[in-house]
Amino acid sequence: MKLTQDTINNQVWKACDTFRGTIDATQYKDYILTMLFVKYISDVLKEKKEEYTTKYDGDATRIERAMKHERFKVPDQSTFEFLYEKRNETNLGELINISLEDIEEANRSKLEGVFRNIDFNSEPNLGPTKDRNRRLKNLLSDFGVLDLRPSNLEGNDIIGDAYEFLIGKFASDAGKKAGEFYTPSEVSTLLAKLVEPKDGERICDPTCGSGSLLLKAAKEVGSKNVSLYGQEVNGSTWALARMNMFLHEMDNARIEWGDTINNPQLREEDSLMKFDVVVANPPFSLDKWGAEEASADRYNRFHRGVPPKSKGDYAFITHMIETLNEHGRAGVVLPHGVLFRGSSEGKIRKQLIDENLLKAVIGLPSNLFFGTGIPATILIFDKTKTTDEVLFIDASNEYESGKNQNKLSNENIQKIFDTLKSWKTIDKYSYIAKKEEIIENDYNLNIPRYVDTFEEEEPVDIAATQLEIVELKKELVGVENQMADYLKELGF
Repeated sequence: MKLTQDTINNQVWKACDTFRGTIDATQYKDYILTMLFVKYISDVLKEKKEEYTTKYDGDATRIERAMKHERFKVPDQSTFEFLYEKRNETNLGELINISLEDIEEANRSKLEGVFRNIDFNSEPNLGPTKDRNRRLKNLLSDFGVLDLRPSNLEGNDIIGDAYEFLIGKFASDAGKKAGEFYTPSEVSTLLAKLVEPKDGERICDPTCGSGSLLLKAAKEVGSKNVSLYGQEVNGSTWALARMNMFLHEMDNARIEWGDTINNPQLREEDSLMKFDVVVANPPFSLDKWGAEEASADRYNRFHRGVPPKSKGDYAFITHMIETLNEHGRAGVVLPHGVLFRGSSEGKIRKQLIDENLLKAVIGLPSNLFFGTGIPATILIFDKTKTTDEVLFIDASNEYESGKNQNKLSNENIQKIFDTLKSWKTIDKYSYIAKKEEIIENDYNLNIPRYVDTFEEEEPVDIAATQLEIVELKKELVGVENQMADYLKELGF
């Protein structure tokens, strides 16, 4: 029987017990997922070696030669099995650190710098030597029971799925605000479908998190003939994205570390790179995003205007638009405020519409994201538009209720995509607005201005209602008389 993702997630959650009360969940997930990564790649190569051992009848020379041609290497003293055997050593944290360094060195072009943000020998994070060794031994023991050989698994998105599981757990159980790090899987799937990535295209996510949205976009293409690019400001999350790309054999993916708005790393010579597709779920209404430096931006990204200091939504939109090539498409998840807020945001919004870049506005259900219950919207931009129309879709009721969060079903996702693809008005669901209508609304994109979802109440039959009231009064009198008789019998 194959190992399910639920089984893996349950064991991952059990492993978290090792760190609870020692460090914050946002930190110990890095230790958990890094060890899961080591366990997985060790099991992958173990299975490969078993296959070659069978194929070459145990010929050590031929087995070794075949293993050298595998796409990644794990030195013998860096495997999970080696660390597990050393789990009682007094310098266990140091041994794990050395193993990670050796894995990086053996896969320099693919994993360089990935483990530089994590220290398994950290006294401030993991406690004094005795406590630290105990915690790390428990961690190795928790993962030692898992067989992560590919032939034993139902899926292959081990790190990505476990990451989403942990973030969801932390957000719902501990009340952590994780929305800026985590795009629910079904929202990523929807966004990836809406931009319709194609074979051979360049795809970028300037706020890529753990890389799941990029991988969903690549999956939509249906082949590995695609180039993935991303940037992530959080160092440990950047490392997870690199691991995620590695596990999905996207070895040529370029994932940079840094602040996309203030220090964009995806450049060609002295210009920003251009992409066929750009997708993102940036942090909602980011405060202190760098407005003070925007007017002097060397890439002239803010020529339409500088967004307000306290809300960075249009800073990310502007960056995405400026990194599209001549036939590029962009999809971005944002709070509804971007549709109607005025001042500098209103001016930028007007400019984008006047340039005929906005293709669609899609309202999502509330309570989809961990950390915030507010409904979000998806904006689709397209440099190849042939009309000045904008399609509005009210998908606020397209969801399945969940215990903690609502969820988009496959049917919900397909309905939204089909509506965009067919480009049609559907009563109480979608509306094709001409530019003149948007101008009449002062460039306000609030969805209820275009999609009327009002449901008329059925007319009340006054005569029938009056008769019903009369009958109820008669029944009430009868009940009161009966109560009086009961009380009289009881002597009251």
